[in-house]
Amino acid sequence: MRKTFRGRALAALVPLAAALLLAACGSSSSSSSSSSSSAGTVHTLTPTASSSVAASGPGVGKPPVVIGDKNFTEENILGALYAQALEAKGYKVTLKDNIGSSEIIYKALQSGQIDMYPEYTGTLLTAVANQTTQPTSAAAAYTQAKAFAQQHGFTLLLPTPFSDSDVLATTPAYAAAHSLHSNYDLAKLGKSVKLAGAPEFATRYEGLIGLKKVYGVNPTFVPLAIGLNYNALNSGQVQVADVFTTDGQLQSGKYVLLTDPKGVFGFQNVAPVVSQKVLAAEGPAFASTLNAVSALLTLPAVQKLNAAVTNLKLAPSAVAAQFLKANGLA
Repeated sequence: MRKTFRGRALAALVPLAAALLLAACGSSSSSSSSSSSSAGTVHTLTPTASSSVAASGPGVGKPPVVIGDKNFTEENILGALYAQALEAKGYKVTLKDNIGSSEIIYKALQSGQIDMYPEYTGTLLTAVANQTTQPTSAAAAYTQAKAFAQQHGFTLLLPTPFSDSDVLATTPAYAAAHSLHSNYDLAKLGKSVKLAGAPEFATRYEGLIGLKKVYGVNPTFVPLAIGLNYNALNSGQVQVADVFTTDGQLQSGKYVLLTDPKGVFGFQNVAPVVSQKVLAAEGPAFASTLNAVSALLTLPAVQKLNAAVTNLKLAPSAVAAQFLKANGLA
């Protein structure tokens, strides 16, 4: 079954750009309203009378659900995918985009401002649980992250096939000039190398703390909002940038990625973190709907979804809608 899902997911992405352009001009089976908040854009998705599935689906009559996502492209896409798939089943969903880093969005979950959000297993362990010992496998990372969540009234649904970890990128010219192949090679450059990353990169083990402890890397750190690192690298403002392995920009082949032989950046499969109370109130179709979305998210699929937003400048909500439609989930 999983192979069938993966094949359909990848096939759906081949004509994605053209299909999305058509979808943007067509009609929709749902309506959404948006407003601004301190967390970013808030989208309230409600089923319309024209949608027979939404009008009679398992979510009809269930309590409203608030989904949050973090402050970068991939998270915006994930939030839209989960929200729209639930909406297609009749659930009433509010999506809060761009809440912030794991440290911030987890507090929103704890306080009840949101009911769930997509999280990376390794990041949950290091940035939220403050664990400094890295798991030895993706399965171990998921098991440990789920155990931590359950201790605090939450749980993790099934993980995605894809994993998205941090990786240090540089230009081919700079890599060649300084014989850069792995994170170890940065140590010899000391403060002379400028490394860009999100502000939280400076305080995480999966960031400067781990790089210094494990590899002896001690660069001049340049904090930048997620999404600005590639411009800084291209312009020469920095020589190295922390990026994500699923970034659409990496499909260009313009960058050299340094290896992480000691696994400082960990295992980073995604799993929705959900309130156990909410999960019980919403019924079994809630979890099965979210798990069906996660099962489609292979590495090639997510890379192409990200590229549709970052390279083609399409909206995350439009990319998500077309992907779900093509795979029979909306």
